[in-house]
Amino acid sequence: MTELWICTSEELIEGGKGIRFPLTAGDHDTSGFVVRYGGQAYGYLNRCAHVPIELDWSPGEFFESSGLYLMCSTHGAIYEPDTGHCSGGPCKGGRLRVIKVTEKNANVYWYPDDYLRPARA
Repeated sequence: MTELWICTSEELIEGGKGIRFPLTAGDHDTSGFVVRYGGQAYGYLNRCAHVPIELDWSPGEFFESSGLYLMCSTHGAIYEPDTGHCSGGPCKGGRLRVIKVTEKNANVYWYPDDYLRPARA
């Protein structure tokens, strides 16, 4: 399947607000998100590895106050933004589901797979 546009590259600020985008995961309508960390864009399914709930505090607020880790707003699980690995909290050792993303021509795109598909109309 082809790439799907998420946002412009300039909308992603290092350690700042992430961009949510709609998708279908299995049979569930949900969202994915993309953040910038270490100068690169990283995409994940917006679902905590501990309990299947969305991570963000308010739309796009995924980083904790230092801007170094992603944090689940409900249980405080801490994730490494470049790998999705849970390094602290109730799901330690788990990980977020990666969504393949690329940046080209000053835009960020995601790639559907067998589980993650474009949002249903």
